[in-house]
Amino acid sequence: MTYTIFLILIMIVAFLLILIIMVQNPKGGGLSSSFGGGGTQSLGGVQNTTNFLDKSTWTLSIVLLALILLSNFAAPKVNAVDTSSEIENTIENREVQDAPVQTVPVTSTPAQDTVQ
Repeated sequence: MTYTIFLILIMIVAFLLILIIMVQNPKGGGLSSSFGGGGTQSLGGVQNTTNFLDKSTWTLSIVLLALILLSNFAAPKVNAVDTSSEIENTIENREVQDAPVQTVPVTSTPAQDTVQ
């Protein structure tokens, strides 16, 4: 149950991280340039938008990494049973059923008659 919750949280955080990254412009424009005219104004709004996107990107990426690492501990464990011993036990415990063996009469072929 906890593993499923971790998987859902990982998917949500990954989706949000994709959205935040797509909003940013690699040249420094992005969402901040649409609000302030491309950096010509140095009012607080443009700089705060860039800072918010940067901080949210780092925060979401750290949260994603932490969720992935924590989900490893919540993952369902597989029984550590040696499968070769199970196969050997099955083979040893299997009852051999004796089936009547059908014999086929051996007939000689013309090639064998001439060789003899």
